[in-house]
Amino acid sequence: MPSVWPGGGQISPWWWCAWAQVAWVLGCALQLAQPALWSVSRYATGVALALMLLLRVLRWRSAPSTQRWGLPASLPWWLAAGALVLLGFASTGWRAAHFAQGALAAEVQGQDVLLQGVVVSLPQATAQGQRWQVAVEQSQWPDGRALHLPARVVLHSYTPEVQVLPGQRWRWTVRLQRPHGARNPHGWDAELWWWSQGVQASGYVRAQPQAQLLGHTWQAPMEQARARVRARLQASLADGDGDGTLPARQRALGVVTALVTGDQAAIAKDDWRLLRDTGVAHLVSISGLHITMFAWLAVALVGGLWRRSPALCLRWPAPVAAAWAGLGLALLYALFSGWGIPAQRTLLMLLVVVLLRTLGLHWPWPRVWLLVLAVVVLWDPWALLQAGFWLSFVAVGVLFMTDPGARRPGWWQPAWRLLREQALVGLALSPLTLLLFGQISLVGFVANLWAIPWVTLVLTPLAMLGVLCTPLWALAVWCAQVMLGALAWMAQWPLAVAHFAQPPLWLGVAGVLGCGWLLMRWPGPLRLLGLPLVLPMLLWQPRAPAPGEFALLALDVGQGSSVLVRTAGHTLLVDAGPRWGSGDTGQQTIVPLLRAQGWQLDRLLLTHVDSDHTGGAWSVLAAQPQAQVWGSGLDSLMQPVQHPWQPCVRGQQWQWDGVVFRVLWPQVAVGQPRDTNTGSCVLQVRSARGASVLLTGDIARAQEQVLVAQEGSALRADALLVAHHGSRSSTSAAWLQAVQPRVALVQSGWRNRFGHPSAPVLQRLQQAQAQVFNTATCGAIHWHSTQPATAQCERQLRPRYWQGDLR
Repeated sequence: MPSVWPGGGQISPWWWCAWAQVAWVLGCALQLAQPALWSVSRYATGVALALMLLLRVLRWRSAPSTQRWGLPASLPWWLAAGALVLLGFASTGWRAAHFAQGALAAEVQGQDVLLQGVVVSLPQATAQGQRWQVAVEQSQWPDGRALHLPARVVLHSYTPEVQVLPGQRWRWTVRLQRPHGARNPHGWDAELWWWSQGVQASGYVRAQPQAQLLGHTWQAPMEQARARVRARLQASLADGDGDGTLPARQRALGVVTALVTGDQAAIAKDDWRLLRDTGVAHLVSISGLHITMFAWLAVALVGGLWRRSPALCLRWPAPVAAAWAGLGLALLYALFSGWGIPAQRTLLMLLVVVLLRTLGLHWPWPRVWLLVLAVVVLWDPWALLQAGFWLSFVAVGVLFMTDPGARRPGWWQPAWRLLREQALVGLALSPLTLLLFGQISLVGFVANLWAIPWVTLVLTPLAMLGVLCTPLWALAVWCAQVMLGALAWMAQWPLAVAHFAQPPLWLGVAGVLGCGWLLMRWPGPLRLLGLPLVLPMLLWQPRAPAPGEFALLALDVGQGSSVLVRTAGHTLLVDAGPRWGSGDTGQQTIVPLLRAQGWQLDRLLLTHVDSDHTGGAWSVLAAQPQAQVWGSGLDSLMQPVQHPWQPCVRGQQWQWDGVVFRVLWPQVAVGQPRDTNTGSCVLQVRSARGASVLLTGDIARAQEQVLVAQEGSALRADALLVAHHGSRSSTSAAWLQAVQPRVALVQSGWRNRFGHPSAPVLQRLQQAQAQVFNTATCGAIHWHSTQPATAQCERQLRPRYWQGDLR
């Protein structure tokens, strides 16, 4: 009996297949939204139940109508869809729960352990040493007791004596911890990245006892080949020209290294920012473009040679042989370039297309597109959480959907097709990049017009041919310099990048659908109906506090401090977090958050000059030059950039939207203090209804005593930012008795070496009956003057099961 829709009518096999794939992907997506994992047995039960339902549907459809007990004919459709949703959900959860069982034990964290393993990744240079991935072979406690560790760990070395290569077997004394990253609104999810890489522990090599090289193995042969090629490449171009061009040449060398070996860390962070702003970052990461290019090359070469042999053509058709040869070369390149997740995704796409061609199946593009998407999700369900997944599939879908069909003759047609396709893809991906990144590259269209052929036809072939002919690498580096120079010039164009407030998911999906509607091959007036779906995401703004109220966000910046205070129409940033060798809090956390919220910074207040409070200040001011700067002891910080600043001093006061800001400390203006902590600015913020917060910098007990004597009961605050990250030198009992906080906010690094917040401070806060929220375990902390008695943790507001246990 034919299949029917729920409302009647026959269903073609094509629609059955499409709905099955959509149901599977939906089930996987629902599992990724789980805040916590169930047990393995519970997921296994779900898989068994789903398979039983599918088997029952097959039997029900083949049974005579007299044996269907009068049930509606649409029942199999509903049961099959529900079973596939359940199967996708339960199978993904099963994989996740099984992987989570191998997590690093809590008692191992921070302890010395002996580890023997083989280096299985290409070592990457960091600001302080090296980082690499290890396949664990043996592990034990220093006293010889057996110890179980995850199969893969990432190690760091901060000593020049430890220089590793892929395939080497080493024995180290290490200290490990579970993967951990900052959790901020609109921030990068480092823990999800570790999860997707299959890494469940990271740590560092102890200087003593010394590491022992036990020998070389044949493991990780591709990584060994990549390391040799990278060493040759860097050695051949290590010397500068003596004319000051070394920095530019080194930057270009990083691009060529990334193209040849897949070492994305070789590209400087500033260059990654330039590539993203100009919309061409996809050209220098090992993505579908490069792998598909290699596949096309093999198809053309093998196909041409195959057709010259009648015997081979009779044995196997030339198009099929060429397709498999292209897949093989693409596989080799993907393996050599590091076998990254985008490369795996592209190989799966090519494999599905080659299989369909081999079987002689000529499916319509939506069917192929959906099948490839379902296969990729089957291979890696967590790809649904990656921006590259959606950008690549939407771009390919748009090209299929808008394909005009037959190619017209004319020498100018290829150029016209490139212009047309680039415009269509750029328009289609604009709402998606706005949803994912909060920006649209307005120069991306022009940049991609010349950068795509430049990178694909010139730079990448020269870089890869340099493996066989070393002098070609010098030419490839010159081509990369030309590209970076041109992109830097384009990035300076007015309105090169448009930043918007990052819309919620439902508005972003509506915008993507609206752009798809605009691109359909329909009459113009009908296509314009897509504009009402696009405009709301461009105009969206997050809700601001009501007049007289304010919101506070204590950012998760590790061992440092940074707090955003938002009123109805103004934004204040108190401190800018730490900096480190490869970046700072400003460029990694604060600036992306301000852009994602669509906020303009009115004032930056730096409580004192210590680097864990001012490390991101320059990045913030570069992105928000209109912001006023207040602070204490900032002469040495502001003089190099010649940015005006105003000292904060007791008695200063201002009002924004009915909210009062009052400076309580220092007593006098400080330019260059001997002790930076004692001169910290102390700021009190009070709403129109009296809810208040006290931001204290790094003041010590002596300053607390003076403030208690001067202010008395006026110090009382609903929320207190605990001074000096919870150091025992601050937060005295007398201070807490005067402030009487209901909420205590602590900004400290997870498992930091200072032991912050100290046990005595936590005990005093408990005795003061204050709720303690620590960014180390809480992520960013949200506090609002309309609910002054409590705060909310970013990790609890948006829980994810890959966060793990933060003990």
